[in-house]
Amino acid sequence: MHRRLATVIAASAAAIVALATPASAAPADKPQVLSSWTQTSTASYNAWVSARGNQGSWSAYGFDWTTDYCTTSPDNPFGFPFQTACARHDFGYRNYKAAGAFDANKPRLDDAFYSDLKRVCSGYSGLKKTSCDSTAWTYYQAVKAFGSSAAVDGGTSV
Repeated sequence: MHRRLATVIAASAAAIVALATPASAAPADKPQVLSSWTQTSTASYNAWVSARGNQGSWSAYGFDWTTDYCTTSPDNPFGFPFQTACARHDFGYRNYKAAGAFDANKPRLDDAFYSDLKRVCSGYSGLKKTSCDSTAWTYYQAVKAFGSSAAVDGGTSV
């Protein structure tokens, strides 16, 4: 009786193990999705904003959506709304760092950040646009120079 019960239990356990998938296994296309959301284009930005608004649909991917926005710099300097651009930049930094692919992708992440900031500035004209463009350039230069040191703790040093 014990032998039969042990055989049934062993067979059941083997079947469960064979059917189970690791809880932490992300979909195979995670690198492609991450890449598609961290490009310089408006389409990439819009896709990321849409996904951010519906994070539950992407939970299987295990993305890190946390952000401290523009770290120690103002999120909306001089009234320019840079907060979302900083959040997407944090998303790229955090997720590429977790994937062990940060150094190879940092230049593109910083360029995408600058593109996002310039999109914000494109809504202004005259001196206000000039001021916004100048502020965007300063933020971009800061992440280019200091971003990698803060990537360890998730910030973007902006």
